[in-house]
Amino acid sequence: MSVLPNSHQALLKNLDRLSGRTTFLGLTSPALLDQVDVDGLVMTDNAGTYDLLSACESCTPAFGYDDPALVHASADTVVVFLPKSRTELSLRLALAQWLVAQGGRVILVGEKKEGIAGAVRQLQQQLPRSEKIDSVRHCQVWQAKSVTTSEAFRLADWLQWHRVERQGIALEVAGLPGIFSEGELDAGTAILLDTLAEKPLMQGRVLDFACGSGVIGAWWQRFQAENAGAVSPVDGVDVQFQAVTCARATYRRASVEGRILASDGLAVVEGQYQSVVTNPPFHTGVRTDSSITEQFLQSVSRHLVKGGELRLVANRFLPYEALIRRYIGQPSVLAENNRFVVWSARKA
Repeated sequence: MSVLPNSHQALLKNLDRLSGRTTFLGLTSPALLDQVDVDGLVMTDNAGTYDLLSACESCTPAFGYDDPALVHASADTVVVFLPKSRTELSLRLALAQWLVAQGGRVILVGEKKEGIAGAVRQLQQQLPRSEKIDSVRHCQVWQAKSVTTSEAFRLADWLQWHRVERQGIALEVAGLPGIFSEGELDAGTAILLDTLAEKPLMQGRVLDFACGSGVIGAWWQRFQAENAGAVSPVDGVDVQFQAVTCARATYRRASVEGRILASDGLAVVEGQYQSVVTNPPFHTGVRTDSSITEQFLQSVSRHLVKGGELRLVANRFLPYEALIRRYIGQPSVLAENNRFVVWSARKA
């Protein structure tokens, strides 16, 4: 049996607070549902978690903040698990207040190391009659009773646009709460784009793994259009709902081509590519975790044509060189600075 996160265990000690129709926002471990005797709706923004929830007979799964299964004033109790981003907490609380029926209850649970103390201030600003009901397993559990239902919630109202520019190519990039960099150009992606300009990819299909807001795919297609004439479309894949939503919006605004897929790793990716580019994540919640990239490197070879290139940017301290050599081929350094290194390897 998998070990539940502390926040989920803290909720289990307060099951008497779950009354009537219950909705969970941001649940990360479906195993919790085996110990909760409620038929409810569970929203996650993680494609892998959603796949697991789809096999659950006692719950209705929802992927992301605009899933059709999310219905106004449909829950008597809404449980909000604390997200990593404070801006996403505002989004999640707004959705909770729209989902909860008039006079219902909203519960917030999170760990100390996740920042529950600061999160409580946000909760009290939005739902002033909130109170702490438990402190257990390094977590706090808060509730607001007799909540007034909000009448409007539109994800589009939370979408923001950011202008980014690199190597003379400018883009409007979409951002939503909870997405890495929220549409801005982070330093790792910037140095990766520099290598694309200086040492372009070979013509052919391109896959952007962990595509985020779609910066790499949109930029590369615009760069090709202005400098090479022929343009290779770029497919993007990401595990997070907000990333997939933003990447699709970025592609539409930039008038570029490519499929944007929601997937846990490469699970739904089909076919082979001439090139795979990535600025992969190395955090799970607040922990450094390079296992996502290792799993990606183990499986990406079958999606590269013979001689196809993997181009990856990563923080210098991450142990990717040996993994790239093991699963793809001999790596070389295309660019580096005091924080990042861009690796290139071709499939043998």
